Amino acid sequence: MKKNIKHLILFFGLLFTFSPVFGQLSPGELSKAHASLEGLNNCTKCHVLGDKETSSKCLECHTEIKTMIDKKEGYHASLEVKGQKCAKCHGEHFGRDFKLIHFDKDTFDHNLSGYKLVGKHSKIKCVDCHKPELIHHKISKRKDGNTYLGLGTDCLSCHDDFHQKTLSSNCTSCHNQEAFRPAPGFNHSQTKFPLVGKHQSVKCVKCHKMEERNGKKFQQFKGVAFARCTSCHEDVHKNKFGNDCLKCHNQFSFHQVKQLSSFNHDRTDYPLRGKHANVDCKKCHTTGNYTKPLKFNRCSNCHEDYHKKQFVKNGSSPDCSNCHSVEGFSPSTYGITQHNQTKFALKGSHMATPCFACHKTSDQWNFGNMSTRCIDCHDNIHKNYMDARYIPNGNCKTCHSENEWNQISFDHNTTNFALLGKHKQVTCQACHFRKDKTTKPIQQFKWKKQECTNCHTDVHYDQFDKNGITECLRCHTNENWKPEKFDHNTARFKLDGKHKGLACIQCHKTISQGAKKYIEYKFKDISCASCH
Repeated sequence: MKKNIKHLILFFGLLFTFSPVFGQLSPGELSKAHASLEGLNNCTKCHVLGDKETSSKCLECHTEIKTMIDKKEGYHASLEVKGQKCAKCHGEHFGRDFKLIHFDKDTFDHNLSGYKLVGKHSKIKCVDCHKPELIHHKISKRKDGNTYLGLGTDCLSCHDDFHQKTLSSNCTSCHNQEAFRPAPGFNHSQTKFPLVGKHQSVKCVKCHKMEERNGKKFQQFKGVAFARCTSCHEDVHKNKFGNDCLKCHNQFSFHQVKQLSSFNHDRTDYPLRGKHANVDCKKCHTTGNYTKPLKFNRCSNCHEDYHKKQFVKNGSSPDCSNCHSVEGFSPSTYGITQHNQTKFALKGSHMATPCFACHKTSDQWNFGNMSTRCIDCHDNIHKNYMDARYIPNGNCKTCHSENEWNQISFDHNTTNFALLGKHKQVTCQACHFRKDKTTKPIQQFKWKKQECTNCHTDVHYDQFDKNGITECLRCHTNENWKPEKFDHNTARFKLDGKHKGLACIQCHKTISQGAKKYIEYKFKDISCASCH
């Protein structure tokens, strides 16, 4: 240690003894800002012997920067700068005119300063905020304004206190940075006087008057009297009924008088029941004269005919009370018993159908001109497929039941094809709803000719065709497919002798012709040699 001190004394002694040495050792002239530190006697004020890093020495002098770094505030505490050496951005020994601070205010990312510019702040110029009169000199030592340090982040650091300390200094609890007015964060319901009724539409200045205080415009928000209505409103009754207006009036309308609601309407010829008990008196007593007699023998005395005269008969319509009650217009009291007295009695599934399904097929209810034909409410899926005589006057009941659509009770004997044998067990769909190549059901109730092949495939491939018709009933019956009616003795080849005991398949073989595969029954050659 003593040896190092001796070397240090010797080193500085040589520097002062030989003046040319100083010029060679100094890396260059200091900037104007640090000119007072020029000279070898001042080197250790910025440099640490044996250590190239000088940041710790910089911060010993620039305490405002160190304080902000320690608090993790400001640009020098941001991730972009944190841990960097001061000399990386602020070089020295480059001459008196060298600029230590290279700062482009047009491209600077203000978010790195720890104060994000939003709203109006993002549109103003730097000089609008960074000006000498707003700089806090305890934070920044410079008083000439040539610095971006020293500004506070609270609103009142830059802005005048419009409320003159009568409200909280936390401006953003009510205002935002888009504009001072309106104050979107303010909620009057959280004050001691929540706004109810008409008070909600009153302009603020009506209650919170503008005045001049301390030579500036001032609007009073705190200390406004509100204990009684007369604090703001004139007592038009001149205190005849006391100063508690809410005993009779409410905040929704001065003309809504509570005393009328306590009037016993049962003493009149029209006691208030149901919904009428909650109707505002002026709805009926429109003139404001509550002693003037009113008509009330019919609902239409007060209410419009909602159904637009659909129920008018012989110049008059029934009273609404026939279907509705004072408990509410909906639901209707009109029931199935009443409906069954009309020309369309409800039966089967119609009893479970809601009213609107039939009577409100558009925006308006329809009761007056209702048809009783099935096809006026239901789609006629048999249209153009079935003879109209089976749907007389659009009535589907010839086949269908009102209990269930799939219940078919059609009498097939009324057609020219009575159902016999196995045909009695076949469903309607099996014959009348056939599928095409796309498996889409196709209705068919009419045929040009009454032939078995209309529904059944000719498995004999026209072997028994006569004049273009294969009449299956010559051999078969409607009971089963077996050829019970066929008599071989009526054929060209009568069975006798040993032929009587032979099974059919021994003579009538299955043959194939392309895609066709069938049993051959008719032979061109019936000689013995054709088989033996």
